Order: sequence, then C-alpha cells, then structure tokens
Amino acid sequence: MDISEYILPTPWDSKVFGFDTFEIVSKSEEIFNSVFKVLQPGHYTVKVNPLFSKKILHEYGFYYCDTLIEPYCNRNSFVEYVKAGIQISKLVSIDDLIKISHGAFIHGRFHKDFNLDRNLADLRYDLWLKEIYNSQNVFGLMSDGQIAGFWGCVENKIVLHALSEEYRGRGMAKYFWSAACQEVFSQKYQELTSSISASNISVLNLYSSLGFKFRNPVDVYHILVK
Repeated sequence: MDISEYILPTPWDSKVFGFDTFEIVSKSEEIFNSVFKVLQPGHYTVKVNPLFSKKILHEYGFYYCDTLIEPYCNRNSFVEYVKAGIQISKLVSIDDLIKISHGAFIHGRFHKDFNLDRNLADLRYDLWLKEIYNSQNVFGLMSDGQIAGFWGCVENKIVLHALSEEYRGRGMAKYFWSAACQEVFSQKYQELTSSISASNISVLNLYSSLGFKFRNPVDVYHILVK
C-alpha cells in the first residue's frame, strides 16, 4: 500500500508555521493505523465523521481541535434583510481588510491548537485573505460608504468573512450578508455553502436567520510530531 496518497502536504500552512504540515485523508481505521505508524516530524490534520471511533486517534496522540459544519441554502429558501446604506464593493484596500481580519478568527481550529502560535494562526488568515483578494473574490461590506467588513466567496462557497469590531454585536451582519449573498445568487448559482466551527454560535445563528440549514459535520483532530 502506498501510504503517500493518504498524506497530503498543505504548503500554504507550512509557509506560515515554518514546519511541514499535512492533512491525512481516509475513512478506514486500517489505513489510519498504517499511516500513523510512519509519521515524520510535522503537523498533521485528520477530519472524521463525529460517529467515527476516536480510539485510534487517541492511541497515537491526536487531540481534538474543532467540529466543522457546512451551512447551505438555496435561492428559494434564502431570507433577505434590507437596510438603507448597506452595500458591497470590490473597490476596497487590502490594507483596510487586513486590519479587520487580523485577530478576528478566534474560533479557527489553528487558534484552538495549543501547540501553535496564535500570532501565526492570525497570519495564516491574513495570507488567505490576500490570496482570495488577489483572485478578486472579496467584497468589502460597506455602511454609508464606510468599510465595515469583508466577505470572500469562491464560486458559490463562502470561505472567509469578518466584521470590524465596531460593527459586531449590533445586529448588522444579516444586512451585509444579505447583500453579498444576493450578489452571488445573481451569478446564477442556485445554492450557497460555507464551513464554520460549531462553537461559533453567533455565526451559526446568523446563517440560520438567513435561511441556511446545516449538514456534513466533521470532527477535526491535530497532532504535532516533533
């Protein structure tokens, strides 16, 4: 058996953290057992169904980091909220977006990993934002002409979003998300999806208020092999 096909390098994470990083992909305990025996130094991620027995993961030293779920919504189920002055724009500065991004993703699995530097976890999201910005897949969320946040979408998948601190907790997000979602639906996509941490209750409630439902939960485990 060629175990290399089950160990996928993640060079974008290696660049940030300064050591080799990988994702192990399999649904078989037998394959996991073969792969885990030969792990080289580096950081590894495993994503498994919540009903999968975690015994083998614990035996090899993997530790729980997060549970991810997939919000999804079709055009007919979407609930729109409209407020005067709320717009989206691609004419925004990446420097302004980075100011909003940095430190905003405390629910991320890399922030929850006690073996990783939280400042580097912040940098990971900053670099990811720059990548999708350069691909012209980021909207600035605008309130009366002022930038309030950003919303990144690749095709019909929402991949990264945040509001600046002054706009959080004010019930504004549903108006910004409505404008951005409608822009994507206007591109003839029938469904929108995303991926969020199950612990991020405020975002979960936001998606629910917009008509999203949830599917495909996965438990995420990490290990740092020194």
